[in-house]
Amino acid sequence: QVQLVESGGGLVHPGGSLRLACAASGRTSSNYVMGWFRQAPGQEREFVGAVSWSSGSTNYADSMKGRFTISKDNAKNTVYLQMNSLKPEDTAVYYCAARWGSVGVQSSQLYQHWGQGTQVTVSS
Repeated sequence: QVQLVESGGGLVHPGGSLRLACAASGRTSSNYVMGWFRQAPGQEREFVGAVSWSSGSTNYADSMKGRFTISKDNAKNTVYLQMNSLKPEDTAVYYCAARWGSVGVQSSQLYQHWGQGTQVTVSS
């Protein structure tokens, strides 16, 4: 079993930045892909981006490119989501997820392991 714990959420003003972290433990593997998703109230869960543990390759949803950056620290088994120029519409619960396979997969249904989520609120 894989455990994922997100942290770093909170309240930020429009235009501000926030960095989320996802610490992985348990039966992790270098073959995993780590993804970030978000879900706003009343909306479906939305793919943000993903990174491959082994290669470091990344994949982002088109709407997230430019403002959001995913990185990893293999020594800490932690993946990060750096969010810049935040907007009120970025308000959501942000989830970390893990799956075997390709970093190109964007469907939440194909991710096997999930964290509990962390709330990000962008408001003045």
